[in-house]
Amino acid sequence: MTFATLASEALDITFDEFGVDALYSPQEGTAVNIRVIAIRPDEIVGFGETQIHAETALYEVRASELSQPRPDDLLTIDGADYVIQGEPERRDPHRLVWALDTRPA
Repeated sequence: MTFATLASEALDITFDEFGVDALYSPQEGTAVNIRVIAIRPDEIVGFGETQIHAETALYEVRASELSQPRPDDLLTIDGADYVIQGEPERRDPHRLVWALDTRPA
């Protein structure tokens, strides 16, 4: 068994345990049921000498569930809609997870 296979299996267990159900609706195409993990770090945004504390809505989804999420696609979680803003990124070394930066719809 390769390291990548082990990483993928560990990731599946993590999403099964800590993920929540979501609906991914692309601008074009069919909506897909997925599992996401919420990563909501607080962010300090600076405007000149002023700093504003802002909540972020960042979600991770397995690349095996979404091949190419796009900006302006919609993510629905517990009845709340979020729009993907910016380009989704795959930050992990094995490129198994998309990071989706969102804002309320």
